[in-house]
Amino acid sequence: MNNIIRIKPIFKEKIWGGKTLKNIYGYDIPSDKTGECWAISAHKEGDCEIINDEFKGETLSSLYDKHRELFGNIKDKEFPLLAKILDAADNLSIQVHPDDKYANEVLNQEFGKTEAWYVLNCNDDTVLEIGHNAQTKQELSEMIHNGEWDKLLNYRPIKKGDFFFIKSGTVHAICSNTLIYEIQQSSDTTYRLYDYDRVDSKTGQKRELHIDRSIDVIEVPQKSEPVNPIVEKHEVYDKLIFTKSKYFSSYKYDIHGNCEISEEAPFVLCTVVNGEGTIGSETVKKGDNFIVPAGYGKMKFSGNLEILAATI
Repeated sequence: MNNIIRIKPIFKEKIWGGKTLKNIYGYDIPSDKTGECWAISAHKEGDCEIINDEFKGETLSSLYDKHRELFGNIKDKEFPLLAKILDAADNLSIQVHPDDKYANEVLNQEFGKTEAWYVLNCNDDTVLEIGHNAQTKQELSEMIHNGEWDKLLNYRPIKKGDFFFIKSGTVHAICSNTLIYEIQQSSDTTYRLYDYDRVDSKTGQKRELHIDRSIDVIEVPQKSEPVNPIVEKHEVYDKLIFTKSKYFSSYKYDIHGNCEISEEAPFVLCTVVNGEGTIGSETVKKGDNFIVPAGYGKMKFSGNLEILAATI
């Protein structure tokens, strides 16, 4: 295929959401409590639509099923990745996700959920919660059931441009006043440990917690994997490589002019987070989401663009 596959995002209202997705990217969001933009997804809970060329109107999952050649004929039964932009006007719950083994054996799902975050924007005093301090499962259980959150949880200050790799089994939470790009395995399974005792205005109830399953899947003791991004400098663009894992590779292009970029990958997910320009004959701008399919060849960019990209 000699053109990009443009994707129409899907939006999810959340108790912690806001309106930044509209204010920054011009998205037509459903309300001022919009927390998630599923930018590129074939998941059943948010299956994005193709909006250009011969496959216009098809869902991404259908395209993946019918035209696996566009994705390098990879073997995953389901499309393996999901790209999001998250607007945390308030704190997300303290949560954890299962790994592939647990997802396969207990949930009959293909994927667990390892994810990674790129901080698009935040306040000067913004923090994230990543990891915990328990040394045994018993200690973990006791601290959770006793509500000893100050002892259990690890908060760290963040700044715009930071990147974090959140493997499955890691206790974590995005905190208020944060805009995050997230690349993850295609899973929507989340176990909540703590939700601040808040009440969902839509239901009048507190949101469900999943204490037992959380304890089952949390890694103890928690091991952190430091991220050491690698910068590749070229004449008119830089490539910042965040991570290359067995789940996905994640990187950022900063483009200033005309360039050709080659990737040895079955496909590339792209979200334009700043600027405007072209790829091939297609104009792209901030907020656009697209897939560069297998067989596309060199990506010929022009303009001033900041693109977050991912592949397997």
